[in-house]
Amino acid sequence: MHKTGDVILGGLFQVHFFSSVPDLSFTSQPQQPTCHSMYVLGFKSAQTMAFAIDEINRNSNLLPNVTLGYTLYDSCLELGIGFRGALSLASGQEDQIVVDDTCVGNPPVVGIVGDPSSTNCIAISNVLGLYRVPMVSYFATCSCLSDRQKYPSFFRTIPSDAFQVRAMIHILKHFSWTWAGLLVTDDDYGLHAARFFQSELSVSGECCLAYTEVLPWDKDTEELRRIVDVIKTSTARVVIVFEHPSRMIHLMDEVVRQNVAGLQWIASEAWTESAVLQTPHYMPYLGGTLGITIRQGEIPGLREFLLQIRPDLHHNSSYGNSLVRFWEFTFQCRFAPAPAGWLEGGGALCTGQEDLGNVGTEYLDISNLRPEYNVYKAVYALAYSLDDMLRCKPGRGPFSGNSCASLQSLEPWQLVYYMERVNFTTPFGDQVSFDENGDVVPIYDVINALWLPDGSTKIQKVGEVKRTALKGEELILDEGKIFWNFESKKPPRSVCSESCPPGTHMVRRKREPECCFDCIPCSEGKITNKSSSCPEDFWSNPQRDHCVPKKTEFLSYHDPLGICLTTTSLLGTFICVVVLGIFVYHRTTPIVRANNSELSFQLLLSLKLCFLCSLLFIGRPRMWTCQLRHAAFGISFVLCVSCILVKTMVVLAVFKASKPGGGTSLKWFGAMQQRGTVLFLTSIQAAICTTWLVSSSPTPHKNTQYHNDKIVYECAVGSTVGFAVLLGYIGVLAVLSFLIAFLVRNLPDSFNEAKLITFSMLIFCAVWVAFVPAYVSSPGNLADAVEVFAILASSFGLLITLFGPKCYIILLRPEMNTKKAVMGRGIVS
Repeated sequence: MHKTGDVILGGLFQVHFFSSVPDLSFTSQPQQPTCHSMYVLGFKSAQTMAFAIDEINRNSNLLPNVTLGYTLYDSCLELGIGFRGALSLASGQEDQIVVDDTCVGNPPVVGIVGDPSSTNCIAISNVLGLYRVPMVSYFATCSCLSDRQKYPSFFRTIPSDAFQVRAMIHILKHFSWTWAGLLVTDDDYGLHAARFFQSELSVSGECCLAYTEVLPWDKDTEELRRIVDVIKTSTARVVIVFEHPSRMIHLMDEVVRQNVAGLQWIASEAWTESAVLQTPHYMPYLGGTLGITIRQGEIPGLREFLLQIRPDLHHNSSYGNSLVRFWEFTFQCRFAPAPAGWLEGGGALCTGQEDLGNVGTEYLDISNLRPEYNVYKAVYALAYSLDDMLRCKPGRGPFSGNSCASLQSLEPWQLVYYMERVNFTTPFGDQVSFDENGDVVPIYDVINALWLPDGSTKIQKVGEVKRTALKGEELILDEGKIFWNFESKKPPRSVCSESCPPGTHMVRRKREPECCFDCIPCSEGKITNKSSSCPEDFWSNPQRDHCVPKKTEFLSYHDPLGICLTTTSLLGTFICVVVLGIFVYHRTTPIVRANNSELSFQLLLSLKLCFLCSLLFIGRPRMWTCQLRHAAFGISFVLCVSCILVKTMVVLAVFKASKPGGGTSLKWFGAMQQRGTVLFLTSIQAAICTTWLVSSSPTPHKNTQYHNDKIVYECAVGSTVGFAVLLGYIGVLAVLSFLIAFLVRNLPDSFNEAKLITFSMLIFCAVWVAFVPAYVSSPGNLADAVEVFAILASSFGLLITLFGPKCYIILLRPEMNTKKAVMGRGIVS
């Protein structure tokens, strides 16, 4: 098709389904390729470009004083034919078209609309891109064409396959279809789609492909049979197909032959609305197909334009043979001279006066304009770019020296500059602009093939997939409209393995996709079909179907062990109070006075604190109890042992003072010195505790290492060194007291209680030496119990050994509680 004008736009359309390319033997001049099987929608797209140019020429606001013309070629979906047409358009050397009586050949075009095939666009753009000739495809979706370095002058008014693939994955996720098959055509369109599909699924990890098959380019019956066998034997009920309508027919013929029903087909935009597949022969199998398709638009006035064509007006002129073939295809007639045997067989002759309005053909259906709408936008994109270029004011242009482009000296790259910045709104309300890759803002409609009871087919829109600045990629579906071609009238289930029941988890099968797995019982602490671990403070129930709080374990006041230790601690405190009362009441008696009553009172008070501090180790650990327990324990025991040490040193000083010349030794152990020594030794321990608490304080700790299904609450010591220094200091004082008491154990009984101190320190040291390994090896609350036991055992040992004999004499042998008995006891022995 051709129309003259001031500026010529080129077009490449698939007006025929198939082509016959001669064998290139290189031994003789090759025959010209021929095209056959009229593709009505392709012819309609070409007419849409002619309509858009006619509409622009009638618009006084767009390209005023400039007339657009066009030159359109049929590519027949054949690379060689499409490539030849593109080069003819770009070079202007086609001699088949006579513009006027004096000039043969058409001028080069400034831009091309087309080609519909991704493969053709790749080949053509590789060449046209060298000369920056703008090419705007309305149907090529291969994501590879978004490479701006390879295809610097390529644009398109249809989203790329990258977005189409993601749209399909959104549909799979929406219906929980995790197991699907993928069929692709053996060209750039299909192979790039397959590669991108696999890449996207590997990232999302939510769906898997049961198989990926490449459909043969020609009708290879054996290969098609093998592929359909794969589909039939697979457990995947969802089949995704990237294929052209003309070759999709070959696949469906084999599907019908093998009667492979019960599949949910998902169609790419290439064959979603193809009328050749919407027949009673195929729809029992393809009914309910969900398809990704181009956004539908409206083009007012297009139907009236389509009705204007007449072979008698255009035959052998601007339409060439395409309109003749269309007319013969539409009315099933032949122009004279008719082929041999046509009339004899009952065929009719075409008159050229047949009425298109009386024929039910998709050519006049403008209710579902999709590829045509993309053609319309592509033509207007070129027109608006030319208009912007011509409105450039001299001296304010974007090119060298602020110059502008002109029609007389227009370079293709100058138009590309304006194409990259074009921005307009169609009468339908869609904004058209191109991003840095030459792609438009992506939006697709989701359609559903409805198979009606009378055998007719209805294609209905059931949703859309679009990208917005706020929400990103978004799928919107009206599920109530969707027709499901199944007895249940519900979406099919397509999974490799069913979800694991509660109490089991997935184990992937070797050498199979991650959607294929076996279910085995969950181990302790894990639940659900994903075998997810319970939170730290929870554990699985016996059925392994939900998490329950872990049992908490600590040395509690309600446990038998805790009750026993608490009772023992309170009993020891009570005994200390009783003994203190006895000593206070009998403080004037010789036996109390002879044993340094003030130190005895301090010792009893410190022992009472030792008994009470053991209560801090019982109950749920809290921050203040963890910090206080070891500090109280350490200070209480140092106070106790300091009193014993001073007591022992006083005994030694008193004995030395009883000897001639030893009186001066007592002046170093007066009451003030004794109190000062006890205070000094205790303050050292207080400093150790303060440093420990400030630098690395003990804190409550939930320990899950001892038992998987229990939480053991304990106090983490914070600094092991601090705890060791605290115990070590107590041990040093205890050993020192033991050694001094041991050295003076044989002194006269009248002067000392060294034997009792020696025995008490022996018990004390034995308890705490045994405590260390027992504490280290005891887990959880048992470690607290061991420490409490050591505190109580050592406290009772000191209380009984130091104060038991004295209370016995005071209460049961008062006759021995006299000065004479106390002073004479040593002489008697």
